[in-house]
Amino acid sequence: MAQARAQSCNFSISDMSFGAVDTLSGGALNGTATINVNCTGLSLTRILICPSIGAGGGGATVSTRQMTSGGDMLAYQLYSDAGRTAVWGSYFWGFAATPPTLDLTLDLLGSGAASFTLYGQVFGSQSTVPAGTYLSAFSGADVNFIYRYTLLSDCSNLSGQTASPSFTVTASIADNCLVTTQDLDFGAHGVLTGNVDTTGGVTVTCTPGTAYTVGLDGGQAAAPPAARLMSKGSETVTYGLYQDAARSLPWGLAAIPGEAVPGTGSGGGQVLTVYGRVPPQTTPSPGTYTDTVVVTVTY
Repeated sequence: MAQARAQSCNFSISDMSFGAVDTLSGGALNGTATINVNCTGLSLTRILICPSIGAGGGGATVSTRQMTSGGDMLAYQLYSDAGRTAVWGSYFWGFAATPPTLDLTLDLLGSGAASFTLYGQVFGSQSTVPAGTYLSAFSGADVNFIYRYTLLSDCSNLSGQTASPSFTVTASIADNCLVTTQDLDFGAHGVLTGNVDTTGGVTVTCTPGTAYTVGLDGGQAAAPPAARLMSKGSETVTYGLYQDAARSLPWGLAAIPGEAVPGTGSGGGQVLTVYGRVPPQTTPSPGTYTDTVVVTVTY
C-alpha cells in the first residue's frame, strides 16, 4: 500500500476539432487529440494506465458516438489506432469495452511524462444532417482513467487511483450546395416551321433547410431567356429555356424576380426540369448549332 500512496499522475486531453465538415462530399473527415500524462512516484517503476472514455455528452448508438446541435445529430467515432479500426471504449460502458492499455516508466528521479494520440473520424454519407455547430463534451464519470504501479499489462483488475480529465469534440457544418446538369438536345430538323421542344435538367443538392435559387444566364450571346442563340459561326438559331412544360415562364438570371427557380435543400438531389423550345423561324444553313449556358445556384 505504500507504493500505491506514493504515485501521482496528472492527465490532460486536448479538444478534438474537426473544423468545417462538408457533408455533401460523401467522404469521412479525420481528427486527433492528444492525451498528456505526467506522473511522479518511486524511481524506475512502471505505471499502468487503464483509460476509459464513454459515450460523451452527445450520446451514442450501438455503432457510433454523436455530436449534437439542438436536436440534430452528427455521427463520429473515437479510436485508439491511426487506422481507425479499434474503437476507444470504456470498461464502464456496454458498447466498445476496449480502451487501450497505456503505460509509462518513471525515471531515476521518480518522474515521467508521455503523450498518446486519440484518433477521431466523422463518418461520410451524412448529407441529411443540417448546418450548425456540433458538440459532444466529455467529463466526470465519462472519462475514467485508472492508474497504478504494476509489471503487468492487464486492465482486468481495475484497482488503483482515478482521474477524470475533460475535453470536447466539435465540428461545424455550413450551408452548402452542389449542382450537376443534363444537356438539352433539340435533335436534327430540316425546316424550322413549328415549335421544337426538348428537356434537360439541373440537379441541386443542398444541406437540409438551405434556401437556394437557380439561375440560368443568357448563354454566349448574353441573350434574354426566351431569345437565347445557338450559333454556327455567324449564323444562329433562336431558342428559349423555361421553368414550366407550357413554356410560359422563362428561366433566367437569379437577380431578376420571377426568372429563377427557388428551392430548399433536403440533403438529397433535387431534380429541376429545364424546358427548352426552338420557335418557328427562318432556317439557317445546315450544321450543328450550340450554346453554353451557365447555371448559378445562390444560397
